[in-house]
Amino acid sequence: MSRYGMVIDTKKCVGCTDCVIACETENNVPYGFSRSWVNQIAIGKFPDTKVEILSERCNHCSNPPCVHVCPTGASYVNELGIVLVDHDKCIGCKACVEACPYGARYIHPDGYADKCTFCNHRVEKGEDPACVAVCPTHSMYFGDLDDPNSEVSKLLNSREHHTILPEIGTEPKIFYLK
Repeated sequence: MSRYGMVIDTKKCVGCTDCVIACETENNVPYGFSRSWVNQIAIGKFPDTKVEILSERCNHCSNPPCVHVCPTGASYVNELGIVLVDHDKCIGCKACVEACPYGARYIHPDGYADKCTFCNHRVEKGEDPACVAVCPTHSMYFGDLDDPNSEVSKLLNSREHHTILPEIGTEPKIFYLK
């Protein structure tokens, strides 16, 4: 079984938001909502400061609190390790929205929880998620974290990296190269 994840090189990302626009277009995200966003974090103390640009979305956690709190089983992890929502089972109770520590979920105007799917419909065809496919600086990588020969595994084994909020134990599968 595969365990898919994403690696983002913060030294290459320029924060252009092409990934955000590609996501909205590929997934028909309603106006005013977003499955992904770009955040800028100031690091260090003056005069030794720098800005880290983080392209963020659902972290497709290995220990996803959104799945654990879902009362109907609508939120689940598929065979590829991707956290998804079955829109037909979702009752729009917002428990998953509240449980997600990354703010990655919202209630779609049609009444169900929505979020990044890693473009599961593209991954099933052997394609990269739309955000990865359009990145003009090639700072985003997608692949099987359990395959030692995958590009994502090689990058994580060769470069220092971090996740967002590692201390809360959700085991995110989006990694940021330093």
